[in-house]
Amino acid sequence: MEKVLILGASGLVGRALIEEFRDGFDLYGTYSSTLSSLPEGKQLKLELQQTDKLREMIRSIKPDIVISCLRGEFEHQLKFHKELAMELRGSGSRLYYFSTTNVFDGDYSKPHSETDLLFSESDYGNFKIECESMLKEILGERAMMIRIPAIWGKNSPRWNLINESIKKNKEIDVYSNLVCNNLLDVQLAKQLRFIIKNKLKGIFHLVSEDMMTQGQFYEQIISAVASDTSLLRYRLFQDRADIRYFALKSNREDIPGSLKFNNKEIISYLLG
Repeated sequence: MEKVLILGASGLVGRALIEEFRDGFDLYGTYSSTLSSLPEGKQLKLELQQTDKLREMIRSIKPDIVISCLRGEFEHQLKFHKELAMELRGSGSRLYYFSTTNVFDGDYSKPHSETDLLFSESDYGNFKIECESMLKEILGERAMMIRIPAIWGKNSPRWNLINESIKKNKEIDVYSNLVCNNLLDVQLAKQLRFIIKNKLKGIFHLVSEDMMTQGQFYEQIISAVASDTSLLRYRLFQDRADIRYFALKSNREDIPGSLKFNNKEIISYLLG
């Protein structure tokens, strides 16, 4: 049974990974402030600055697979992941690193595929680009990049914000001209399990197959929950009237159709 170490196991994605991976893997996970759902002895407290503790943890657990869904200050994250990669370099461990649509936020003219050149104008996007490049340089084919869009879940911050806004009759700002895609935490976990089990390599864009504007996505949710979309305040992204894209697409053909999802399924799950 392969050992899997989830860095950031108590977060939204980390919790979904634990539930999906419980059967078939020997799971370990780190947390910073909030405990994960792993049993005692399998969940380990770790801060981004504790690189010595990270090295000790890797040498003790000897994970076959490391999944990083960490958050935190960019400088600390970059140093942390460099130390992680250097520690894994001499082993056979595989690293799955969660990246973001923001690696393309310098070009909103189209959706971007795995083979597109990275181009960001944000600090967040440039940090992710730097981290991706560093991990691939040190680990080569043993570093997989998992780029994701907005992640939703039954207890996600985005879903909680919608419900809280409806409860308090508070307006929600949405872009009417920004085309996006989305994904559920549970869908992401299933897709990653398939990638790991089949030892697929490279860069992955894990997103809903279809796209819609942010305004349209929120409209469908709000109209079903509150029967009234008047809470939505529409804005133009970048103060432009033309359609802009903050979206990923995938050119890969190795993810089965049964693991591909659309926005209708995402919304139905959230409303269920």
